[in-house]
Amino acid sequence: MLKLLLSGYRTCQPVCRQPLGQLRPHGELLTTARNAFNQQTRNHLVRSGAQQAVRTSRGGSKIVQLLLGGTALTVTVGYNCRKWFVHCEAATSGRLVGHKTPGTEGGGTVRFDWGKFWSYLRPHLVKLVGAVLAALAVAYFNIQIPNLLGVVVNTLSKYARAGMKDIDTGSFVEDMKAPSFRLFGMYLAQAGFTFVYIFLLSQIGEQMAAKIRQDLFRQIIIQDLEFFDENRTGELVNRLTADVQDFKSSFKQCISQGLRSFAQLIGGGVSLFLISPQLASIALVSVPAAVAMFSFLGKSLRALSKRSQAQSERATSVSEEALSNIRTVRASASEYAEVELFRQETDRAAELSEQLGVGIAVFQSLTNLFLNGMVLTTLVLGGHFMSTSSISAGDLMAFLVASQGVQRSLAQGSILLGSVIRGMTAGTRVFEYLSVQPKVDLQLGSTIPESQLRGEIHFQNVSFTYPCRPNQQVLKDFSLVLKPGQTVALVGASGSGKSTIASLLERFYEPTVGSITVDGHEISNLSPCWLRGELIGFIEQQPVLFGTTIYENIRYGRPDATEAEVLEAAKLSQSHQFVSQLPEGYQTPVGERGIQLSGGQRQRIAIARALLKQPTILILDEATSALDASSEAVVQKALDAAVVDRTTLVI
Repeated sequence: MLKLLLSGYRTCQPVCRQPLGQLRPHGELLTTARNAFNQQTRNHLVRSGAQQAVRTSRGGSKIVQLLLGGTALTVTVGYNCRKWFVHCEAATSGRLVGHKTPGTEGGGTVRFDWGKFWSYLRPHLVKLVGAVLAALAVAYFNIQIPNLLGVVVNTLSKYARAGMKDIDTGSFVEDMKAPSFRLFGMYLAQAGFTFVYIFLLSQIGEQMAAKIRQDLFRQIIIQDLEFFDENRTGELVNRLTADVQDFKSSFKQCISQGLRSFAQLIGGGVSLFLISPQLASIALVSVPAAVAMFSFLGKSLRALSKRSQAQSERATSVSEEALSNIRTVRASASEYAEVELFRQETDRAAELSEQLGVGIAVFQSLTNLFLNGMVLTTLVLGGHFMSTSSISAGDLMAFLVASQGVQRSLAQGSILLGSVIRGMTAGTRVFEYLSVQPKVDLQLGSTIPESQLRGEIHFQNVSFTYPCRPNQQVLKDFSLVLKPGQTVALVGASGSGKSTIASLLERFYEPTVGSITVDGHEISNLSPCWLRGELIGFIEQQPVLFGTTIYENIRYGRPDATEAEVLEAAKLSQSHQFVSQLPEGYQTPVGERGIQLSGGQRQRIAIARALLKQPTILILDEATSALDASSEAVVQKALDAAVVDRTTLVI
């Protein structure tokens, strides 16, 4: 007898099952999947059947592990069993090897960089000072308003004791007029200053977030290729989008609401001591214990938040990979395997988010219990002090109003804790990448005067090992000379290092040993931007086009090119004829990664892009190996024209 309990996760199925012709750009699909995942996480829809395996048996049992679509499935085969349960246990899929596991990526030792945060806040100091002054004004009014309310209540109490028949309407209005108008004026001023500081802080938050996002993208895109070998695209995109958004939202919410709550807390606290030092002192005694308890909870919640966000990043990476490689997924009939893998990762993220939600709920419930206890204590002790004539009814009313302001501020602070924790965790992850510096500065280095450019290349005893595979040497004592205008073809088995040679010439990586020179100049001393932007043209086996027009794709890398130069490059690459036949000509959008063009057409656009730079050196990395015979003939004709008078390295 065999029973299997399988639980499915449907979020990604509509995406994976779409016909290829109807697929939207994977960036949009990734956003859809991420939004669905976030919604599931917020609702804590954790499927109980996938949490852990429960096996109880009497007699014999046998545990068998099957591999279904890349997902490990543990089942129990039981015989002579009186009572047993079988649940699916989702083990880590082999497809996730290389993904960072939450809690093991080394991020546990990274702390929030207050210095980096200050560097972004400093340009907005004038606005910040204005916001703080406005908040202090609000605090001042929070001190005065309860006192005026006490005056109003005492006036009402005096006339109430006199009795309705004995009230002199004229004197009542006269007595009420002054405090009422003062109170109304304070309400107006409080509202005005509240608008000022919230408006200023909102501006600061938006401008800081935009600057951080720009700097983060700049810092990521200038990294060495070694960095991209070690970090998955989905994880990087998650930091650029979700983490920056979380940090911005937290900053705006915590600074605006936090400063307001702090101002109200200070103002209300001062009011409490001015109204009744006895009651205020009693309330103050319990504060240190509450602060200590809340600090302990906050530290635990920050660690849990970090794990939760890391797991969310991992789930995003899984969906990004599947959608980016949808044709491979479809060709392998692995749609449901990817759905199951995504289900596992989102379930883990939901579990962590649920634990975080429980922690925040405990924090807020304890806060409310503490604050309500303070109100109850105030009423009991206040009534006692009134019975002994220590305070008046107006004083008790003023104290209650002020204490409720303090209560609201503390309650708001407890609600903001979750936002603070998530924002600081996101900020830590963002600032971590902002601090990473590339090994090779793209701007530093010299150039070779145009009059001295000939295109002679020397590889001298070059050895190389990829940083991500330190135990596997790719090249050893490799030497090669390419004379100016010469075409040299490298032939060898797959994995023998042919493309690595091209990568070293482009300075995508630095040789472990040896040197590479161009016209007698060490390329390690040349500017990488100049080397790749002007000296070398690179045409790869599967060129990538951007989701814009043919015209913009051709002049990518040389945006200052004229229309005549673009057309000339297109003619040299045998592209002009097929482009001219398109309804929109050179303004035809090519779709994401050039998907709306054939392989041969994409290759010719890539050749035109390389020729537009008028490079001295040309690298052809299996430029025709992926084409059919007819396309290869056209592309080869374009390449024959491209290599004329250029030093060419053919892979």
